Amino acid sequence: MADDLLIARVARWAREAPDAPAYTFVDHLGDGSRRTYTWARADLKARALAVRLRELARPGDRVAVLAPSGLDYVVAVLGAMYARLVAVPLFAPGLPGHAERLARAFSDAGPAAVLTTTAARPAVAAFLDGAAPPGAGLPVVAIDAVSDLLADEWEPEPIAPGDLAYLQYTSGSTRAPAGVEITHGNLTANAAQLWEVFRARPRTSVAVLWLPLFHDMGLVATVAMPIMGANRAVFMDPVAFVMSPVRWLRLLSEHDDVYTGAPNFAYEYTAARVRPEDRAGLDLSGVRVMLNGAEPVRPGAIAAFDAAFAGCGLRPEAHTPAYGLAEATVFVSAADRDERPVVTAFSRDALREGRAVPWTEGAASHLVACGRPHGQRVRIVGDAGDLPDGHVGEIRVQGPNVARAYWRDPARSAEVFGPDGWLRTGDLGVWHDGRLYVTGRIKDLVIVDGRNHYPQDIEVTVQEAHEAVRRDRVAAFAVPGEDTERLVVVAERSRRGRGADPEEVGRAVRAAVRVRHDLPVHDFVLAEAGTVPRTSSGKIARRACLRAYLEGALV
Repeated sequence: MADDLLIARVARWAREAPDAPAYTFVDHLGDGSRRTYTWARADLKARALAVRLRELARPGDRVAVLAPSGLDYVVAVLGAMYARLVAVPLFAPGLPGHAERLARAFSDAGPAAVLTTTAARPAVAAFLDGAAPPGAGLPVVAIDAVSDLLADEWEPEPIAPGDLAYLQYTSGSTRAPAGVEITHGNLTANAAQLWEVFRARPRTSVAVLWLPLFHDMGLVATVAMPIMGANRAVFMDPVAFVMSPVRWLRLLSEHDDVYTGAPNFAYEYTAARVRPEDRAGLDLSGVRVMLNGAEPVRPGAIAAFDAAFAGCGLRPEAHTPAYGLAEATVFVSAADRDERPVVTAFSRDALREGRAVPWTEGAASHLVACGRPHGQRVRIVGDAGDLPDGHVGEIRVQGPNVARAYWRDPARSAEVFGPDGWLRTGDLGVWHDGRLYVTGRIKDLVIVDGRNHYPQDIEVTVQEAHEAVRRDRVAAFAVPGEDTERLVVVAERSRRGRGADPEEVGRAVRAAVRVRHDLPVHDFVLAEAGTVPRTSSGKIARRACLRAYLEGALV
């Protein structure tokens, strides 16, 4: 394999630092133990699995990973790459709310084999029995049952930068999941870009994460980026975080040079759920970078997290707002390390018209800057071409990390991955004072009477209108009307609002939206918890909610 590719570094660290810790999994959902693979152990396990896989598949074939988070998942990804197969990072059957996504991604990928664990194998067998052919006929390998003795039979083969490393299935916030073709060159470039932004120190800086390994941010930050400098990754299952977010902070407190990352909701959730007595003993002074990405970054989340944990030594500069997407492997831009987050108030009326004008009067929209691109180029483009600073348009990205296509979808690939090498992200953004601000998704815009409204602004207004509305569980979208689109809002009921009158909540929501956005609400649905669909990364799936609404599934 090419020595300058990321995957080749695993074997390099196995030679140069064989006993150094590479990956540590903290099993909070089991016995609470910690298991660590050194670089030598990770390399050995990957070689052994590669030998087993090559008995079942040929270079270029896909291999689906249907396993829970853990060391076996890491080995699955590395082993598939060693074998020159195309990894398809998915998840074990049974993840609540994602059965359809798993089935569609699995069918689309057309894997030649399946990787799982001994514990998850019965569930995988049941899933395959119900999957489209060849389904139950596919070979299934339990990663933890592969003999280490096979490693001695492995003979390295050349891997080119243009070879596919894995298919990253998108979270599908505005469309059905699609497999993004990530090459070894893409992965190497993006891991290097992220590592340089973090200014990680080789063999010293530690990553502490809980993100799903089947998600682009989790895969790159947990598995790939630490390989750059033989850094250590300490991680746990996402469910362990949700059950007790203080676990994340306690792991961070164990290290004096540590970086981490999470979606915006996780910072709000942690600030609200960690009790004052749980903060005792936390020492967050060693946190160098807390990347905030994967969904729109809200000023309130940063402020709440700062207020909750400033007494634990957390530096405000540790917050690092970022922007990225699977089609660019994951990372595009971020604030500079040791720079405090920049929050700018823009005129909401001007933003509706496509201009970013600093607020002086009237309604304001507070946006968090996502810094500058690193190792890639970003343009803001309108109907007539490139737009000057201060004008909102589509964000387009060019760089060695940009993927080449969607798997088996030439029509969509031609639309998104242009022949000029510029990726059409589908996201709206603007340059202001040399920083990138993301304003929303093109397909999510609510256009009423010719005026643009950003759904995330409306959703914030709704969740603040009444205590019966559950935070971050609101979807605002447009439905066709006779003369113009009409606004529909679906919100989940909060625990505190169990006894609230839906009519009363609806009146409060309608009044707030009318006052703050000069916009009538055509229909408001107050639904039970779990109704508003979310993507695997936690983003509101507005298109899925729209479909459910039109089908009458929310009544």
